[in-house]
Amino acid sequence: MCGLGGFINKDGKKVDGTAITTMGGMMEARYDERGGGFAAYGIYPNHSDQYALHLLFDDERAREATEEYLKDRVNIVKDECIPTASVKEIAPVHVPWRYFIDVPEDFEAVEADFLVDTVMKINGSIPGAFVISSGKNMGVFKATGLPRNVAALFKISDYKAYAWSVHGRFPTNTQGWWGGAHPFNILDWSVVHNGEISSYGTNKRYLEMHGYECKLRTDTEVVAYLFDLLVRKHGLSAEVACSIMSPPFWKNIDRSDKREYYEALRMTYAPAMLNGPFAIIVNNKDSMIAFNDRIKLRPLIAAELGETTFVASEEAAIREIEPELDRVWAPRAGSPVIARLNNAGGK
Repeated sequence: MCGLGGFINKDGKKVDGTAITTMGGMMEARYDERGGGFAAYGIYPNHSDQYALHLLFDDERAREATEEYLKDRVNIVKDECIPTASVKEIAPVHVPWRYFIDVPEDFEAVEADFLVDTVMKINGSIPGAFVISSGKNMGVFKATGLPRNVAALFKISDYKAYAWSVHGRFPTNTQGWWGGAHPFNILDWSVVHNGEISSYGTNKRYLEMHGYECKLRTDTEVVAYLFDLLVRKHGLSAEVACSIMSPPFWKNIDRSDKREYYEALRMTYAPAMLNGPFAIIVNNKDSMIAFNDRIKLRPLIAAELGETTFVASEEAAIREIEPELDRVWAPRAGSPVIARLNNAGGK
């Protein structure tokens, strides 16, 4: 099951969280209240040059330990409890906190790797502390509950963003908990996913070779790290990264006029291929990417209206916020939909 949706205004126009909450609410038959969440881009214009760390703390001791670690490692410009409302359907089992930080000058040349290492150390070494987002001018908000209740908890309608995604979870192989809800994030990458990554063990071991640690006990976590590795660290395009994770079958590669190209990708990046049924939406500061497994075992619908591109598990979720659309289509299996900001770069 699970339900996912998202949209990006390619002209950079910001809208509040009302529409994305409505989109998520249209797919409630797909959820079971054990995970809901949102990712939003462009929400911190007053701190756009700082990394915004969103964390979940089990208790005050976890927060104090995290702050001691951060003070020795980064420059904390501002920190505060993330504003929340009282929602009877969601028990306050974690304390959501955010830090706006600068990387010390000595590490500016490798600041992205420095931040990834910081996140991995917090998630892996500080009991009761979990980083749920770590990008610039963006944030992830998630909890155990229906998306509409998570939206009420985090006052999502108060934020304005040019790109949004939403996820409602129906966990099958792992428990429902705040850190296991979607989206998953590293730096400015955020991922929502419907389905199952049955290659999780192989993907996890491959990522560990490159310094990533999977600590949030949900298979989707590997997708965020794979995009960071392939696009940011290896310099590949989003299109190539999707071809690595959801490649053509060998029988199709044998008939392709790009046979040598696809063979090279399959052999070089075999451990990065995703197996299992999935529909995935990936966002970063410049784009929204959506793609399926190679035989489209999970639904995914795309649409366009003017400067806005939408994707969702169901067409009804898109039409609920925009009834009249310029174009609606079902992307082909393994063929990504990539929508970029008008002033975005090539990746």
